[in-house]
Amino acid sequence: MDVLIHVFVGLHIVGIAALLGGFLTQMKAMRSGEARMVPGMLHGALTMLVTGVALVGLNQAEDNSLNTLKIGVKLALLIVILGLVYVKRDEEKVEPEVFGAVGALTTANIFIAVLWT
Repeated sequence: MDVLIHVFVGLHIVGIAALLGGFLTQMKAMRSGEARMVPGMLHGALTMLVTGVALVGLNQAEDNSLNTLKIGVKLALLIVILGLVYVKRDEEKVEPEVFGAVGALTTANIFIAVLWT
């Protein structure tokens, strides 16, 4: 079961990379007001959601202790990110504030995962 958990952690990181990578590739366009939500951002956020839920389930099945408050905060941030990316996915130009919020929330989610023990 540990191997399966590690596989899902790796896939979770791939999702984070897709979401943050999509944001970072649009940073220059964001400054000029031309940024858009690229498909990889939506796919990355969905990957994070699916793998995160799988990780919670697998860890509960193994009777590992979980910090449910941390998981709840991360889930809430991810739902906001998913909502923003999903609603704005078809727009040619996304407001810099909305696009910046996606990047900031993604970064916050990463730091919560790493620093909250």
